[in-house]
Amino acid sequence: MERTIPIIDISPLLQNTPDKFKVAQGMHEACKNYGFFYITGHGIDPRLEENLENQSRQFFSLPLEEKQKISMQFGGRAWRGFFPLGDELTSGKPDMKEGIYLGAELSPDHPLVQAETPLHGPNLFPENIPGFKETILEWISEITKLGHKLMAGIALSLDLDENYFESIFSPDPLPLFRIFNYPALDKAQVEERGSWGVAEHTDYGVLTILKQDTLGGLEVKSQGEWIQAPPIPGTFVCNIGDMLDRVTGGLYRSNPHRVRSPTNTVDRISFPLFFDPNFNARVNVIEKLNNSNVQDDEASRWDKSSVHAFEGTYGDYLLNKVSKVFPELKRKML
Repeated sequence: MERTIPIIDISPLLQNTPDKFKVAQGMHEACKNYGFFYITGHGIDPRLEENLENQSRQFFSLPLEEKQKISMQFGGRAWRGFFPLGDELTSGKPDMKEGIYLGAELSPDHPLVQAETPLHGPNLFPENIPGFKETILEWISEITKLGHKLMAGIALSLDLDENYFESIFSPDPLPLFRIFNYPALDKAQVEERGSWGVAEHTDYGVLTILKQDTLGGLEVKSQGEWIQAPPIPGTFVCNIGDMLDRVTGGLYRSNPHRVRSPTNTVDRISFPLFFDPNFNARVNVIEKLNNSNVQDDEASRWDKSSVHAFEGTYGDYLLNKVSKVFPELKRKML
């Protein structure tokens, strides 16, 4: 029987009804066995989703010179803006995608900006797509609120107080929002470049909340097997990142995933928000889960690095990872 990623209705969690403990149990099984799950009942306005997708497609349909007016080279230490096809690397190889890096909108007088903290600051927005800025900022706000609720459910799934994870997010979680566009490839392009829009990788933070379009292409590796994660109307895909793997001592694994490029005439677009810890937080194993017998999966990981062995803050871990994605930007910034 083909394995499929679980679908969890999280409405009891959002409504704080007794059934939230059933939701938590479903999360526990999904995080242990897959590292991924779909959510329904998330409460995000479908009109906001529609606006986000339509306005994003407008942006990516612009000529390259128009898109480059908000290039990442203008984003400074905030690491925000547009990058063109092939500029982002996975395992040292160019991805077949373009995108926009976004995050919480912080003013120049915000303490983290004043301190020149990397990955914090203002966003860059196109001027010729009415309402796009407002849509993006509303999306980041709503999905960040959803992220807090989901982390309460994950805390319950570990038999912890539902506010347990607030300590690593407060006072400022790091919501990093990306809009990725995967151009459709013809047969010759697939033969030349391969079929992967982005190769096997894991996410760095705690939890990723992904809105897909209708094309599909996401694949998840679980227990050594690649599983399709097709779009399901009304759902988001959630997956755990390296830091949740770390705090649970490997009980919840940050399983690899990859994206196959579309081969029809329509580009694939996706909207992941990475709900990450505070930049300066130290993310340590949950004491009650501190199992010295846990088997580190360093040898089998895509990047051959351990999420359990590093020392330092989440910011240290993140900068090390992101600087490998954009090595040229690292040289200019750090």
